Amino acid sequence: MSGVAFSAPHKEAAEIGLKVLEKGGNAVDAMIAAAAAISVLYPHMNSLGGDGFWLIHRPGEAPQAIDACGTAAERATVAFYRDRGLEAIPSRGALSALTLGGTVSGWSRARALAGQYDPLTPLTQLLKPAVDLARNGINVTESLAAASAKVASELESEGEYRNVFTRDGVPLREGETLRNPELADFLTQLADQGLESFYRGDIARHLAAELETLGSPLRLSDFEQFHARRVAPLSVATRFGRAYNLPAPTQGLASLMILGLYDRVYQPHWSEAQRVHALVEATKLAFEVRDREVADPRYMETLSQRWLDDERLDTLALRMTDTAAPWPRPAEPGDTVWMGCVDRNGVLVSFIQSIYWEFGSGVVIPGTGLVWNNRGVSFRLDESHHNVLRPGARPFHTLNPAMILLDDGRRLSYGTMGGEGQPQTQSALLTRYLYDGIPLDESIRRGRWLLGRTWGDADDDLKLEADLAEHIGAALVAKGHRLKTLPEHSELMGHAGAVLSLSTGVVSAVSDPRSDGAGLTGRYDS
Repeated sequence: MSGVAFSAPHKEAAEIGLKVLEKGGNAVDAMIAAAAAISVLYPHMNSLGGDGFWLIHRPGEAPQAIDACGTAAERATVAFYRDRGLEAIPSRGALSALTLGGTVSGWSRARALAGQYDPLTPLTQLLKPAVDLARNGINVTESLAAASAKVASELESEGEYRNVFTRDGVPLREGETLRNPELADFLTQLADQGLESFYRGDIARHLAAELETLGSPLRLSDFEQFHARRVAPLSVATRFGRAYNLPAPTQGLASLMILGLYDRVYQPHWSEAQRVHALVEATKLAFEVRDREVADPRYMETLSQRWLDDERLDTLALRMTDTAAPWPRPAEPGDTVWMGCVDRNGVLVSFIQSIYWEFGSGVVIPGTGLVWNNRGVSFRLDESHHNVLRPGARPFHTLNPAMILLDDGRRLSYGTMGGEGQPQTQSALLTRYLYDGIPLDESIRRGRWLLGRTWGDADDDLKLEADLAEHIGAALVAKGHRLKTLPEHSELMGHAGAVLSLSTGVVSAVSDPRSDGAGLTGRYDS
């Protein structure tokens, strides 16, 4: 018998993924089953019309990464929007639906990789739980109800959104049942025709035609030309082992820079306030580089991995002092789901999937029940900006699934939702676990902090959950930080999770009490 584990921000998604693992399925297939299910369970945070990123580690091999970031339409140019009298890309509606949904192609690429080593579970079996959820209905969670209320006025003119995700315009209420039979039919068709049909086939033709009718710049040719990519993950060495993340256009660089900087300045005698202060100051330096540099890698002057060179990190670390550096800077919101798992062969996965803002563009494709992303609002219409809109370009992404391979043989897959908060929550849970020796579940449960805006927030101060603020707030103010206190276990701090695999084969999984999730373990009995 072999241990298996799964972590997801919704318990039903975790159960679905774990069931695949307990039946002997591989980690990639388990993740796809859960990813399809959570697109039904958490439609405000992710969809097959969104993007995804993967980190996959097979014992004894180097980690591999998959970039399933949808590209901008060929018709999506600065002139396209300027000619319509726009100074910026709209945040909602068809004109915000300018990038492809890449996650399904990422599923396909991950399946091809897994199939080189392990038998694959038929796609119809993997998607069946999601089909059943969409057809029979899901229980509306507090998170989904809150998002529905939040976007009610903003999306009231989106007719198909109103039909699928409201009750005659009334937002969803916690505890009621939400059914999406058209999404069930769409998932059934996808399972029958194969994942590639999303981009090259009947499904692609339907999606492209409907998007064009609604006013999106996306066309069938954009679908047909798109493929998710295998990419080399970024990495940085720490005193405990090597940490990995995704390269540009994600903010994986920032997440790794925070760890690399903290590792250089950390002192074992520090108080908790000193540790949090150091992580916040490392975050400021990492975000400065991210905001200035990260874009579609084809247009970056300096490749992401170069910023993780020892010389560059050593130089940046010299800027960190015991006094808070000035802030704010512009920040990025984002709704996301992170999930992780490990299978009976020890294959470890860190995966993230998103439509960017709550319910993405607000565009629901007629006949599919499918929400389309608005990731393209990350582009700028300023020709001098490094993230200027270009046809076929990949937008900047807050998504960044993480993994660390420790020198003692432990392997950890971890991540979170939360836009600007993702690198900060990653650093909180990892440094607590490794540097402070706090158990993994407690590292996630404890009060967290957040610098800047995320998940619809508009303030750029340093936010602390109430339990943490009570303990170290005064000490941080003395260092020059401007604080705001949030309720304990605020969803503003994201939904974190982690899966741990020991060299002995023992596995564990944890999920965030701020979510509706679960960290589950099980056994594969051959």
